[in-house]
Amino acid sequence: MLRLILRRLLISVPLVFLVSLLTFLLQALAPGDTARTILGNTYTPEGYAQLRQQLGLDEPLLTQYWHWLSGALHGDLGVSPISGLDVGEQITTRLGVTLSLIVWCTVLAAVVGVTLGVVSAVRGGALGRLVDALSLVGFAVPVFWFGLVLVTVFAVTLRLLPATGYVDPATSLSGWAQSMVLPVVALALAPAAVIAKQTRDGMLDALGRDFVHSLRANGASERSIVFRHALRNAAIPVVTVIGLVFVGMLTGTVLVESVFAMPGLGGLAVQSTVQHDLPMIQGVAVTFTVVVVLVNLLVDIAYGWLNPKVRAS
Repeated sequence: MLRLILRRLLISVPLVFLVSLLTFLLQALAPGDTARTILGNTYTPEGYAQLRQQLGLDEPLLTQYWHWLSGALHGDLGVSPISGLDVGEQITTRLGVTLSLIVWCTVLAAVVGVTLGVVSAVRGGALGRLVDALSLVGFAVPVFWFGLVLVTVFAVTLRLLPATGYVDPATSLSGWAQSMVLPVVALALAPAAVIAKQTRDGMLDALGRDFVHSLRANGASERSIVFRHALRNAAIPVVTVIGLVFVGMLTGTVLVESVFAMPGLGGLAVQSTVQHDLPMIQGVAVTFTVVVVLVNLLVDIAYGWLNPKVRAS
């Protein structure tokens, strides 16, 4: 198991470098640049050239990337040329908002999805058709539209929850919980449907295997068969889906944070891209990559716990 973790970490290091390099090159090659964003529509060619020189934008791309990488390896992600704010501090401030949203969405989607999947596989009939219908709805309904519906119903009409904004848990724990309900539910609909479908299919496959028939013939309780044996065998693909759901929510947060006016990394990424704020984009991209690496590592550890063969590899 330790060898597996070390191998994954060794693979992840060049991955982070590759993502940061591709992000830098793609953003640098995109139309427009930081100097034009700062100067606006009225500038002279001389002033434009002088500002590019001050920002180091006249240097070769690989030289610019090396300067950024040298600072990043020492823990310095640079300063935004647009706002003048430290990139690391901005990411640290907003990371908690995004992680809170994604973690609670994943927990809610996993609990609802696994519960629906197990119950529908055991009982079948109408519940099985309900899970199929929920999967179709989850895939079809856009996140931003569902979020607006939730705001209209629970914030505008019923006045039960705040429509937008984010409350720091250090300021008010109850206020934080209320501000998280609507965005978490909006983002968790589609993942819950996917997890429910995968759990149901995995459980039906496990319940149809020979070892389940043998357990029933030997008098094992149905509860033990379902939760101790069938669910454990069906858990590996479900864990994979949950990991993919977590990673996929990194993009989903961009829409949800915009709808609910949450100061997270998704909104920062969009704002920085529009402004050609390269240091900020680099910092967000590297942060998202590190999060993906850590999630994949946790999935591998879960594999090892569920499957001894993986643990021994």
